[in-house]
Amino acid sequence: MLYSPAIVAEAVVNGLMTGAVYALVALGLTLVYGVLHIINFAHGALLTAAMFAVWVLHSAFGLDPYLAILPLAPLFFGLGYAVQRFVIGPASHGDDGNILLVTLGLSILIENALLAGFRSDTRTIATDYGFQVVEAGPLLLSMPRLIGFAAAVAVTVLLWLTLSRTDTGRAIRAVAKEKLGASLVGINVGHVYAVTFGLGCACLAVAACLLMPTFYVNPRVGNAFVLVAFTIVVLGGMGSIPGALIGGLFIGVVESLCGLYLGDSLGQIGIFLIFILVLLVRPTGLFGAKA
Repeated sequence: MLYSPAIVAEAVVNGLMTGAVYALVALGLTLVYGVLHIINFAHGALLTAAMFAVWVLHSAFGLDPYLAILPLAPLFFGLGYAVQRFVIGPASHGDDGNILLVTLGLSILIENALLAGFRSDTRTIATDYGFQVVEAGPLLLSMPRLIGFAAAVAVTVLLWLTLSRTDTGRAIRAVAKEKLGASLVGINVGHVYAVTFGLGCACLAVAACLLMPTFYVNPRVGNAFVLVAFTIVVLGGMGSIPGALIGGLFIGVVESLCGLYLGDSLGQIGIFLIFILVLLVRPTGLFGAKA
């Protein structure tokens, strides 16, 4: 089926805006991998918990989802720090295989706790701007997606600046490069691990706030996002911050165009085809380094 250039262009631009939020979800995953060198299996469950937190703040206190970023980002940073420092670290005993099992156990625990607390019902947030559009010439752009794009890019740039220009960022990069050498020069590796995990959770909290004006939440919704996020991480390169952003934008466009031409039910087929192709052709991703 052929569509007019304006419709295709609108699909591409909306895909870019959706992809920026996907990239924000992937940022936490790639950051944890880049430093701890493990896949956080609790990533999707933590995103779901953050989305429920946004819903609770709106339902109980009338707090706008975007304003919820202010309390939830530091709250989830603290939660992530505590989980890594006092649960994952001690329970893993320094074994990466144990870390994988602990994060998988956390995922199951969080998901079942959410099921017990909220049941399996799907919940949404109704906002005045949820269906508003912005006219950009011939294009009609979703206002929530436009806000999400701007916020996601801003968070990505802020995270990159933090890692490249601050002492904490230098410590994180040192531990990611050489854990033993970093500890020998006085860097507290356990603290750096916890800070990294906390930053990943803070990214999830921001992503949840950007998603909720146009999306829904139930106790298993995070699993779908983490599959897309893992594809983005593989495409951009494991541990690469710029790769996560560029990979997210690309995946968002692919999903949008597949949805346009193949229908919404097959919108994600292109994502997983790309995932397979990247693994076959360039396993290190666009910006990943060879081990």
